Amino acid sequence: MKKIVMAVSAMMMMAGAAQAERYVMVTHGEGKDPFWPVVQKGGEDAARHVGADFEYIFNPSGDMGDMAKSITAAAATQPDGIVVSLPDPDALGQAIKDAVAAGIPVVTMNSGLESSKEVGALMHVGQPEYLAGQSAGNRAKAEGATKGLCFIQEAYNTALNDRCNGYGEAVPIKLVDSSNDPATIPTRAAAGLQANPDIDAVLSVGPHVCVGVQQAIDELGMSVHHSCFDLSPPVMDMINAGKVQYTIDQQQRLQGYMPIIVMHLYNNGAGLLPGANIPSGPGFVDKSNASSVAALAGVDR
Repeated sequence: MKKIVMAVSAMMMMAGAAQAERYVMVTHGEGKDPFWPVVQKGGEDAARHVGADFEYIFNPSGDMGDMAKSITAAAATQPDGIVVSLPDPDALGQAIKDAVAAGIPVVTMNSGLESSKEVGALMHVGQPEYLAGQSAGNRAKAEGATKGLCFIQEAYNTALNDRCNGYGEAVPIKLVDSSNDPATIPTRAAAGLQANPDIDAVLSVGPHVCVGVQQAIDELGMSVHHSCFDLSPPVMDMINAGKVQYTIDQQQRLQGYMPIIVMHLYNNGAGLLPGANIPSGPGFVDKSNASSVAALAGVDR
């Protein structure tokens, strides 16, 4: 009898394992930005909490064609859902539409809010990027900024452009391509700063960009209003040192976590969905609260 019970238990465990949900997340991070490991951690945590399998895919090339192929390859494995960032709807839209047409639920996250519904996604999790840029620009103007540069690491990324353009409503700016490589950002930033000696403000739209740009500012001995997007331990240090005035927090762990929870509920609740997209930001981190969130930077935020 004991052997029979053990055999039945083993069969039940095997059946449960065979029926485990499986979710795939595909993002445009190139492996150089400290932002994305936190997103990945959020997805892994959510999958573990609902008992699902989870796979994270990013494209080191940063090429949108490669990312579209990754989405298509993920869809071919027939997962229970795909989570995808959408920095370039023109390049990625068809691959996402094809996945949806194949019956795979898709949730967009991080970038692509405005195009999420158009490509067939169930919903979007992330901050409204233009609004976030406006918030950063309005505060910069209130703090004395009058003319600036926006350092952007991915020129193709509509979300990053929205940040710069939203900021530019309050503080006129020029866009400067910083590259996504931490090794080259300081040099490119220095060139941009030297070519525009009349600016008094700088916006860096990524945490590694923030670090490289501030290095250039320090080396040139300049004094400018510097604000950034997203968190990392070095960014927290620069805020506490008074070099960076604030950074915009979009809570990237939620961007990784919530889509898995949403699709789990959707798949197990007869199409249950939240009533609207989930905005994960924007929120300000400055000298008044940097110390309280520093331990979370690069881990949960």
